[in-house]
Amino acid sequence: MTEHNIPNGLFRSSVDQMVDRAIEALGLSADAAKFIKATNSILQVKFPVSIQNEIHVFCGWWAVHSTHLLPAKGGIRFSPIVNQNEVEALSALMSYKCALVDVPFGGAKGGLLINPGDFSRAELRQITRRFAQELARKGFLNPATNVPAPDIGTSPREMSWIADAYKELFPEDVNHRACVTGKPVNHHGIPGRIEATGRGVQYALHAYFRCIEDGRGAACLENQKVIIQGLGNVGYHAAKFLQNEDGVKIVAIVERDGAIVDMENGLPVNEVKKFMAATGGVKDFPNVKYIEDGNSVLEMECDILIPAAMESQINGENAARIKAPLIVEAANGPVTYEADQILTTKGTVILPDILVNSGGVVVSYFEWTHNLSHMRFGRMQKRFDEVRGRHILTALESLSGQEAPEWMRLELSRGADEIDLVRSGLDDSISSAFDSMLEIMAKHERIRDYRTAAFAVAVNKIARSYYELEF
Repeated sequence: MTEHNIPNGLFRSSVDQMVDRAIEALGLSADAAKFIKATNSILQVKFPVSIQNEIHVFCGWWAVHSTHLLPAKGGIRFSPIVNQNEVEALSALMSYKCALVDVPFGGAKGGLLINPGDFSRAELRQITRRFAQELARKGFLNPATNVPAPDIGTSPREMSWIADAYKELFPEDVNHRACVTGKPVNHHGIPGRIEATGRGVQYALHAYFRCIEDGRGAACLENQKVIIQGLGNVGYHAAKFLQNEDGVKIVAIVERDGAIVDMENGLPVNEVKKFMAATGGVKDFPNVKYIEDGNSVLEMECDILIPAAMESQINGENAARIKAPLIVEAANGPVTYEADQILTTKGTVILPDILVNSGGVVVSYFEWTHNLSHMRFGRMQKRFDEVRGRHILTALESLSGQEAPEWMRLELSRGADEIDLVRSGLDDSISSAFDSMLEIMAKHERIRDYRTAAFAVAVNKIARSYYELEF
């Protein structure tokens, strides 16, 4: 992956150009474009932390793109290459993403300039808590106004540290649990949040294949050859679900130290993940082909290419050589505006990031409402549904004079667990968003690709909110 070669500002420019294209297709005014694209506020903090008797000064940001709805929502990434332009671009994407999937949040994003691998667990906890304190004291961490979540370099562990730091500062806030999402389940998180973004990638593919294959959906995914770039949280869960549940063949995995390929048999995703955890990379994974220049693998023949790593990985330099007929953007901004134009012109279908990787913010919304209600989903109706299911089963057996098979008995008499409700809500959110994209494409002759459709849906909603609030 070429994350160190991304020109500063390219990502932000690409996002703005994609929004401009949607605004032009909708025929919105230049004034609308100005206030939709503008970043509402950006906080930069620098704070000292004493580590092993030495003072380290850290720099971090929290960008709020839109406050047309509150709280503003976005992930916090810990990275040695994060910068203000990147954080602002990501905050804008969050606004459009939330609008597309009908999550009532504004868009925000945070970043801390740090290499997490340089510090011990205790040191990282100390740094994370200090960053959280800086955000909270300046009004940029609060259940009602700014709610972070995990991103690159962070996890449920860091979210629990942030939540504890906020609680210590504001112990009287009864909704303190909702100041951050993506927490561990035993620390007031919600089941399904860790894998939510990867699960959303799967649901986005289901929605797309239902559209193009006469409603057959997931069945058409079987034996599709897939190349995945990045086997982090998002890429791993997407690959695992697609392989285990839909029967796709993961033929290549691109990582920081190169790529591994098995076009004939496919790769065992779980085994590769275990190998990476033990060795730090994919090199020397047994019985597969290793390619040192991992990015060249993006240009290989396959049915579906899923970039799930960093932004700007497919750009003007390599776009013309991409052979995959379908690109599914699991990462934020993996395809630049220039590359998007090249690929669209030659007929490549791109499912855009603001749809494909929206699963994280959708389930974060569920976690946030779960925390505010102080009650798990399904608690009040699960037993009622089980009893009603048994009554229906009894009625069916009485009317038919036959005993129901065991599988039917189990299914009809089972009430939904919280994880079932989370997955159902996620599937519905992404499917509904995809349907809204199809609707706007049908209404506007100038909107012919899924990315422009997704941004058009989002921009329309945000523009209406601003006009209703300001005019």
